[in-house]
Amino acid sequence: MEEIAIALRLMYNVKMSIKTELLQEVSQLVSKLTGVPVQPNKAIVGKNAFAHESGIHTHAILKNPRTYESINPEIVGTVRRIVSGKHSGSHGIKKSLEDLGFHPSTEQFVEIINQVKSLGDKGEKLTDGDLFEIARRVMNTVFQNHVELEEFIVVTGNKITPTASVKLKINGVSKTEAATGVGPVDATLNAVSKAISLEEKACLDTYYVEAITGGTDAFVNVEITMRKGDRIVSSRGVSEDIVMASVDAFIKSMNLLFKP
Repeated sequence: MEEIAIALRLMYNVKMSIKTELLQEVSQLVSKLTGVPVQPNKAIVGKNAFAHESGIHTHAILKNPRTYESINPEIVGTVRRIVSGKHSGSHGIKKSLEDLGFHPSTEQFVEIINQVKSLGDKGEKLTDGDLFEIARRVMNTVFQNHVELEEFIVVTGNKITPTASVKLKINGVSKTEAATGVGPVDATLNAVSKAISLEEKACLDTYYVEAITGGTDAFVNVEITMRKGDRIVSSRGVSEDIVMASVDAFIKSMNLLFKP
């Protein structure tokens, strides 16, 4: 439906009652309710539809979005993303660093690029949180986190609604909230969102989890993207505890969005 709707609107100038700005949100809702993930390369609503990594692409996009985007991402309710990886060019990485608040020297910038490409050559996908940590180490920069986790407790079982309580430190002030969810991860992230979203308008965009090792004590990798207005950031958390990994990734993204 989304592809037909956009084609009718942009190619044939057909007036419709469809609110195309909500297509991304509706797609994610349907995916969540049905348990069927949207392919990353899906046109219009896939997470890679407006993501750019290649140096040629990012350079051109930053000059003029129309060079590689025939559709304005805002029309379908999403935003453009510059992704860091082995194919990244200097312009794309520089823009991502500026968005994260970094302004490295020439020598520091070269070292950051080398580390990004080295990880990319190993097949690793870099999140904004990974790029932030690389830049922070190379530039030896200290940032005060907007949100810090002090503690959390989650209760779940076959005859109880999963419930979590969290204690966060937001700009140095402790805050406690509780929430329920369909599972321990959902309950804990709902509690964290409740504590933060009372003052900040941000939302979870995508959530992805995979096991890195085998066995019941496997390490899991949780990758999420979060959105605030026209900005999207990505982070990862790795732990033997899926709840801890999820909270870690969530808070890292919040700190990137609300970094002083």
